[in-house]
Amino acid sequence: LSHSFHPLLTCSALTPPTPLSVVSHLRWSTHICSCNAVDTDGLSVVFVFSHFSNSAPTLGERLPKPDKGKMRFHKIANVNKALDFICSKGVKLVSIGAEEIVDGNVKMTLGMIWTIILRFAIQDISVEETSAKEGLLLWCQRKTAPYRNVNVQNFHISWKDGLALCALIHRHRPDLIDYSKLRKDDPIGNLNTAFEVAEKFLDIPKMLDAEDIVNTPKPDEKAIMTYVSCFYHAFAGAEQAETAANRICKVLAVNQENEKLMEEYEKLASELLEWIRRTIPWLENRVSEQTMRAMQQKLEDFRDYRRVHKPPRVQEKCQLEINFNTLQTKLRLSNRPAFMPSEGKMVSDIANAWKGLEQVEKGYEEWLLTEIRRLERVDHLAEKFKQKCSMHEAWTAGKEDLLSQKDYETASLMEIRALMRKHEAFESDLAAHQDRVEQIAAIAQELNELDYHDAASVNARCQGICDQWDNLGTLTQKRRDALERVEKLWETIDQLYLEFAKRAAPFNNWMDGAMEDLQDMFIVHSIEEIQSLITAHDQFKATLPEADKERVATLGIHNEILKIAQTYGIKLSGINPYTTITSQDITTKWDTVDSRPMRDHQLSQESLIFDNKHTNYSMEHIRVGWEQLLTTIARTINEVENQILTRDAKGISQEQLNEFRASFNHFDRNMNPTLTTSVFCRRGTGEVEFARIMTLVDANNTGVVTFQAFIDFMTRETAETDTAEQVMASFRILASDKNYITVDELRRELPPEQAEYCISRMTRYIGADGPSGALDYISFSSALYGESDL
Repeated sequence: LSHSFHPLLTCSALTPPTPLSVVSHLRWSTHICSCNAVDTDGLSVVFVFSHFSNSAPTLGERLPKPDKGKMRFHKIANVNKALDFICSKGVKLVSIGAEEIVDGNVKMTLGMIWTIILRFAIQDISVEETSAKEGLLLWCQRKTAPYRNVNVQNFHISWKDGLALCALIHRHRPDLIDYSKLRKDDPIGNLNTAFEVAEKFLDIPKMLDAEDIVNTPKPDEKAIMTYVSCFYHAFAGAEQAETAANRICKVLAVNQENEKLMEEYEKLASELLEWIRRTIPWLENRVSEQTMRAMQQKLEDFRDYRRVHKPPRVQEKCQLEINFNTLQTKLRLSNRPAFMPSEGKMVSDIANAWKGLEQVEKGYEEWLLTEIRRLERVDHLAEKFKQKCSMHEAWTAGKEDLLSQKDYETASLMEIRALMRKHEAFESDLAAHQDRVEQIAAIAQELNELDYHDAASVNARCQGICDQWDNLGTLTQKRRDALERVEKLWETIDQLYLEFAKRAAPFNNWMDGAMEDLQDMFIVHSIEEIQSLITAHDQFKATLPEADKERVATLGIHNEILKIAQTYGIKLSGINPYTTITSQDITTKWDTVDSRPMRDHQLSQESLIFDNKHTNYSMEHIRVGWEQLLTTIARTINEVENQILTRDAKGISQEQLNEFRASFNHFDRNMNPTLTTSVFCRRGTGEVEFARIMTLVDANNTGVVTFQAFIDFMTRETAETDTAEQVMASFRILASDKNYITVDELRRELPPEQAEYCISRMTRYIGADGPSGALDYISFSSALYGESDL
């Protein structure tokens, strides 16, 4: 093969050709070799291959010497040498032979070129976990996402307006295109701008025609994909920075996730320990209730605790242990230092607290059942005691008040005699209830002998009944005595009422006559008539002393009645059953009769004027109510977890886990889920290596190796993990080999959340070669892996 046709060997002045897709409408305007029968000596095949293959022959690599001559078999031999060379680089050519190429089969030739393009320009493209076409599309979407009017969904229609191509260039070389001046309604201008800039500054030949792309309803996908792949390879250097940023994002995401798991563990542990602290005093309360119903309620509360309250806490405890183990595993896999919870919140602390809770719980349950069985033994006798007491108390209810009534004080003589007969009937009923009181006392004595837990209340109730019974007897006798005494007093008062009536009637008639005479009007015409009236009045006054004696005697009877009532506490009704004349009537009439000269009556009296009192109300009452309005408390919303940009490549697959389990079970003959260190050492390692392994799988020197420790060891030995040095190297790429990094560089290369996370936690760079505001990524990377404080 001639060196003049191989740009990667010696001919650097030639512009490499651009392949034409089988279905493309693009044209090669400056094609150094056309795909027809005129140029079919095999040299163009290697020429195209060498341009697009990232595995092309290196500088100085010798190719097979071509056959000289222009005959058909010379051409076929040269093409075969080219095809063999292509196949040696991993290109699979199906149904393509040297004869078709020599004979100018355009379809076969273009198919071969597309295979080379697909294998070396597109197939090796890898973005995250996608490759080839999907990886190239994802790369385009990621790079053009921030740009307006760009939405890359395919390799045909999405590129018609030229904005996607311009966005790709601007993303990597913003100095080449002013994206803000581009218009969506000028697709040809946008495409030509992209083609010209790419050809002039990025060494990407103009493979496509702007008019063909715009005027075609659906541009050729392979042609667009081929052209776009040139941008991917042209910006491969920039991808290194993106890879470094992805690595940092992954490390920071792991760190943030671990911090969130630590916070969740602390919160869950605090809540669980607080619940245990509140629950244990309740279970330690062994104060027996007074009734079977109350004890059964305690049992029901305990069952409700077992069914409702405890199961969620069991789940929390299990989840807490799972979270702790998961967190420690993640920290070990990511080379982070082990998580050390706050004091008193270790898994062992929670396990000890839980064990104490279950011990108290067991004792509480046993105590409940014992108390219930004991109460059942005496419940029947206690119920019998209550029934008899209730019947007796129902009968005695109100009896003491009835016996203590002083209704006889306001009763008449006939009513007193009726109350006396009613009291005699009550005394007969009281004697009949003597047997029931004796039965109650006997049951109370028996309950005391059986050590009844509520014996104190039984004794108190029995004592109360006995005391009440004695009091009833006392009150009964007192009422009989009172009724008999009042009956005798009323008989005396009745006799005095009769005597008062007999003397008051004639004296009242005399006073009525005297008042009538004194108030009568006379008509006189002479001195003699006036003198006659004066003489008659003097005679009337002479009779007044005798009349006054009668008045005093009559009122003395009334006063005797009042004295008896006052002395013995009898409340008089105020009505004499034998007369309607009262002592007040006699006194009033006597005062009228006895008034010799007219006396002046006091005509004036003092009067008081009282103001109407009102309550004054002020607005303070309303203000106080207004000021007592409740305020609401807003709950804070936790940050949404950052999306993990790359899947954790360090996890174990199901096949690996099965393999680890089979290996562990092979040595675990006793099926303990643990291995002794003597069994574990059968691996045949040396003493130094064995000691290193033991520090990993049995750090506490317990003499056994758990399956979890075995998995951690195997994962550590087989998995590739990030290190602080790798993170420093990634930051150094983003910082363009500087010992510091700026805030703008972090915000340009990292997602916003990850960038702000680094900015908030990185310390200031103190070197003399750094600008103001530079950050120290070296100490930050060390802190991520516990090598220094973050």
